[in-house]
Amino acid sequence: MTIGKIQPDFAGSTVVVTGGAQGIGYEIVSYFRDAGAKVAVLDYDAALLDKAWGSVDNVHTAAVDVSDGDAVAAAIDGVVAWAGGVDVVVNNAGIARDAVVWKLTDDQWRSVLDVHLTGTFMVTRAVVPHMRAAGAGRIINVTSYTGMHGNIGQANYAAAKGGIIAFTKTVAKEVARFGITCNAISPNASTAMVAAVPADKLAEMTASVPVGRFADAAEMAPAVGFLASEQAAYVTGVVLPVDGGVSM
Repeated sequence: MTIGKIQPDFAGSTVVVTGGAQGIGYEIVSYFRDAGAKVAVLDYDAALLDKAWGSVDNVHTAAVDVSDGDAVAAAIDGVVAWAGGVDVVVNNAGIARDAVVWKLTDDQWRSVLDVHLTGTFMVTRAVVPHMRAAGAGRIINVTSYTGMHGNIGQANYAAAKGGIIAFTKTVAKEVARFGITCNAISPNASTAMVAAVPADKLAEMTASVPVGRFADAAEMAPAVGFLASEQAAYVTGVVLPVDGGVSM
């Protein structure tokens, strides 16, 4: 069987992607750029950001700590000055600092909550006024199966991702009347975090995926593209699993 390929078209759109210098974020940036959008990439790692996107047409970069509200506001102002507005934002930035709860330090707790949850809030707060002024917008947050079911050694990560789910649903209710949708995806892809998992544990995790493998990071981007599209105008407040059936 041949599966038809859908050619997305985001020409004339401006997309902001956080954590876009590597992994899933990098693939999301590539997807939207290939679809004709101008893409602004926000990432904490200035060197990695410059290496990935520093000389690419229609890509604007800003080295930003997404948990810093003033820095985020300035970065979004820069995007608007560059492109004229913001149509889509993808809150993808994230880190892991794993430890069982009795060994979890204050810094490990706060840093993960700051990047995932506070970062999602800061960027969303900064873009919504621009979307309200335009009468349209798409907010897409990246959450996790762990945010719904927990995982040993990841109390901080699970709390952050669970918070993103609640945040997504609340924002969806608040902005719907302005023509803005807010959704999330729950991915299951090969990333640097997955690569760091010990081989025996990784084999066990892979065996639990009904389709029998972790996705390539690029396979997450079309789901984000759908939620960003006009076809998803009546979809808001959902968490879309893109996980090979893990969440069934």
